Amino acid sequence: MAVARKIKTLLTVNILVFVGIILFSVYCRIQDRSQELVQIVRSADRRARSRGAKVGSLADRESILQRLDHLEEVVYNQLNGLAKPMGLVEGPGGLGQGGMAATLRDDSHESETKYEEYGYNAQLSDRISLDRSIPDYRPKKCKQMTYPDDLPQISVVFIFVNEALSVILRSVHSVVNHTPSHLLKEIILVDDNSDNVELKFNLDQYVNKRYPGLVKIVRNNKREGLIRARIQGWKAATSPVVGFFDAHVEFNIGWVEPALTRIKEDRKRIILPAIDNIKYNTFEVQQYANAAHGYNWGLWCMYIIPPQEWLDKGDESAPIRTPAMIGCSFVVDREYFGEIGLLDPGMEVYGGENIELGMRVWQCGGSMEVLPCSRVAHIERTKKPYNNDIDYYAKRNALRAAEVWMDDFKSHVYMAWNIPMA
Repeated sequence: MAVARKIKTLLTVNILVFVGIILFSVYCRIQDRSQELVQIVRSADRRARSRGAKVGSLADRESILQRLDHLEEVVYNQLNGLAKPMGLVEGPGGLGQGGMAATLRDDSHESETKYEEYGYNAQLSDRISLDRSIPDYRPKKCKQMTYPDDLPQISVVFIFVNEALSVILRSVHSVVNHTPSHLLKEIILVDDNSDNVELKFNLDQYVNKRYPGLVKIVRNNKREGLIRARIQGWKAATSPVVGFFDAHVEFNIGWVEPALTRIKEDRKRIILPAIDNIKYNTFEVQQYANAAHGYNWGLWCMYIIPPQEWLDKGDESAPIRTPAMIGCSFVVDREYFGEIGLLDPGMEVYGGENIELGMRVWQCGGSMEVLPCSRVAHIERTKKPYNNDIDYYAKRNALRAAEVWMDDFKSHVYMAWNIPMA
């Protein structure tokens, strides 16, 4: 009996110690958040004083209350977690942290099936944190640059169809984590009639709880294709500037300020963040060299050497004038985009719209430029999700652009596609 009582006592003590450790851990988290709150209040106070505003004004109090609401949401998510029930990972650290290559030991049939479905390693993506960091590949000079305080807000539009949920959510987390909250007005997710069930209820539930009021979801009733889906995103946007991105990207630190600054200086500029690569199989983030975006006679976009004028400057942070755009990411003044006719809605599914827009912008008084100080990493998928006739639509759209803009030179496009002119 004495031995049994001792065992019972030891078990009780161990349980109390374990519970105490958990409570202490929770207390530490709350204390950390309290310190963050103090910093938020102090930061708001400093900004108010620097503007010459009266501390405690209604605007400052509203700003602090908004930040308190956000802080409460952060604490809730850290203590409860929304990603875990869906088999996903949030928070810093873990597999693939810092943009490092990652692998899984289990090379299952499910993994191969997901490769075929998505064109990248979706099973690995599910194990990588939605909040992972990536390398800062900006030129050194970019890191010392300062930008105006009165930059316009941006609406970020992501287009997707049958994308892996973890990849979409990592795109969303990444833009939230790397965009100042006062500049990011809204995120718009355009679902181009996906078949994937988890992109319905699971996606809605997650973004509504994780980012209440920040994320809108637009769902097409039929498959419109990438081009018209972007137009739907533009129609839903309400901020002065709109950024269009594939839903399989990760944003680098300081990506938005240089883009907004260039558009603030000239609203007729279309800004292309410099693209880095996310390897489809390991999710390693690789730096791409600074480049302009050009095209061949088939009107297929490609990276080209920057203009000699840019090379002669010897300044890797300088904007690069470019005749066209790759298409996976661009930022534009919302009203100006409407004035020039948006993307060509007569183009189908995929391809050609990026070349046509470049031709139109340059011939109608605007410009395009790549910004090395604004960087976005992008997964180059091995398979496009739309259908098996991508080449047909790319050819059709290229000929449409040639007929509209290229006059006597359009014959070169027909020759490139080996199509006789009528």
